[in-house]
Amino acid sequence: MKSLRPSKTVKSMIVLTLLAAGMILIQSVGDRAYAQPLAADLVKADVGKVLIDPADTVILLLDHQSGLFQTVKDISVAELRTNTIILAKVANLMKIPLITTASVPTGPNGPLMPEIHQNAPDAIYVPRTGEISAWDNKQFVETVRKTGRKTLIIAGVWTSVCVAFPALQAKAEGYKVYTVMDASGDPSEMASRTTVARLTQAGIVPVSTNAVFCELQRTWNRPDAAAFGALYGAYAPNYQAVVESYQKAQEALKPEKK
Repeated sequence: MKSLRPSKTVKSMIVLTLLAAGMILIQSVGDRAYAQPLAADLVKADVGKVLIDPADTVILLLDHQSGLFQTVKDISVAELRTNTIILAKVANLMKIPLITTASVPTGPNGPLMPEIHQNAPDAIYVPRTGEISAWDNKQFVETVRKTGRKTLIIAGVWTSVCVAFPALQAKAEGYKVYTVMDASGDPSEMASRTTVARLTQAGIVPVSTNAVFCELQRTWNRPDAAAFGALYGAYAPNYQAVVESYQKAQEALKPEKK
């Protein structure tokens, strides 16, 4: 009886067939990689699915006040301010509505940090009349509703109060809510950790500043890519050093002009 095992010739043909199929697959993937879609096409691909839709987003910066900054212990104030400024710059860059408010700015909580409105001149400031939660202020809620958008990106001081209360209230009213943890601050790490647990149980998504601007950017194939590149350097100074070293190395490789 002849052996049922395939001959060497058959084995060789199978291997060659698999290699050919693999090369076709690699070529196909490569072709798609070079055909980079524009930012708008990327956003349209999964609007309403898993990533943030810039066209449906409002950024809320709540109670970033000088007096409250002095109580923050879970993040350095310098980092907190830098990340807040980045969010303001992203809003301005992408024409995303930005709404700010402050809790009794004439009292010990202090005034709102000026860099927010300096970097986002179209931002809307809504005064409050003593409400701890911005969502308890009718004018603030109405200002959000007038945008017609249903995705909220929220940051503020304190995380456990100024961020958590309106985030929970907005979520209960049907908004999709993200809280930016490193653009917010609390009196202790314990307060921040328990707040994250509370928010996630309610279906609110905790994110970082870099996750926000990367998710909104989506691609380097866009005319404002350089402006986004500057945000990377502001968020991660070590990355800025890498970029500078790379640029210097590239310059050194250029032939000297005679």
